[in-house]
Amino acid sequence: MPSELPLFLDCDPGIDDALALGYLLCQDDVDISGIAASGGNVATAQVVANAQGWLELAGRTDIPIHAGQSLPLAWTASERGPQTAVPAGAEHELVEPDGAEPEYADLTHGPNGAGYAHLPAPSVPTSSVSAAQAWVDAARTHPGELIGVVIGPATNLALALDLDPELPRLMRRLFIMGGAFNYRGNTHPTTEWNVTFDPESTARVLSAFDPSHSGGAPDHLPVIAPIEATEALEMTPGRLKAILGCASAPDNGTHRSDAPLPVVGRSAAGRNRWDDWLTQMAEALRFYFEFHEWDGLGYIAHIHDPFVLACALEWAREHRRRATSAAVDDSAPTNNPIPNGTRGTLPWAETICAPVDIELTGTLTRGETVADWLGRWGKEANAEIIRTIDAQLFLDHLGETLSKGPHHEHDI
Repeated sequence: MPSELPLFLDCDPGIDDALALGYLLCQDDVDISGIAASGGNVATAQVVANAQGWLELAGRTDIPIHAGQSLPLAWTASERGPQTAVPAGAEHELVEPDGAEPEYADLTHGPNGAGYAHLPAPSVPTSSVSAAQAWVDAARTHPGELIGVVIGPATNLALALDLDPELPRLMRRLFIMGGAFNYRGNTHPTTEWNVTFDPESTARVLSAFDPSHSGGAPDHLPVIAPIEATEALEMTPGRLKAILGCASAPDNGTHRSDAPLPVVGRSAAGRNRWDDWLTQMAEALRFYFEFHEWDGLGYIAHIHDPFVLACALEWAREHRRRATSAAVDDSAPTNNPIPNGTRGTLPWAETICAPVDIELTGTLTRGETVADWLGRWGKEANAEIIRTIDAQLFLDHLGETLSKGPHHEHDI
């Protein structure tokens, strides 16, 4: 099948980010324009090495990886790289001590961000193009078609908007994993990790993609998948065992109808390579299970990121001409405002549209995502927020996809 869906992925691997990468490699109709990797779960250099390692393990060194910004937007100008602007309203820059680094999620993902997995050293260098410039190049190469997915902090996309403010009108749609709306956080009491790491960047992105700016563009509201929805996605040892067992099943023609199906459509070498990939993913997940158990959640793992990527791709396949997935009149012009509270559906999910902003100054709530459910701000909806997910249906889909593994022209 020829590639149809141009996609740019911004991530910070991270264990569930790695699962999302694995899911992406299994899609045969996606043109991967590039992968941006920058600090979040671990520092930028390690995130880049992890992205390279997971792709190296899968035999996909053809996919360009773009190193992203090392620090969040709100660090001092001397510590930030060039062309790093603090968004309007956030001029209170956080001044950090010389030599300090942001707080990372190594407790959650392991010191190297890959749990117990052992990843190979990269055999090819990263792209010489920065992550921010790569966002711009991908959107300019695929105007009106590019699907953007952010499953880490939004730093690179915020910087890309400084390079090219036209990005919201060039992209087909943006999907963001992040935030916690009226929900206990997984970082601070009311905040989620991706937004907390760089709240100014998320605020910058939401402002730029707000349809009230630039005459009602873009056509499609950004999608936000917050943790109160994505925490329903629990990987369990049983599901992982099923994935591993199915992927490793021999194709000897003797399996029962109720036994795991063998991997088909790949060479023996391809099966072995994907089995190796899954083996290391299982080692990463073992660490993730242990963290969640330590955190009082049981021997499970919340796998937020693969859902957001899968939702974006399935939406792109199913909703090629609709202005939004929300239940509005499709005959109306696509740049008409979406009323606050409009309900809709996305693949495996139900949604509500609302105005969203980020708390940047609260001493207890900095990084909190705030939705104006009641319309007190008098603003139009600027995001479609996922509220519930059919977790079992999606997890079944994810397991089946990973079990089968890649089966297209880049067969590993």
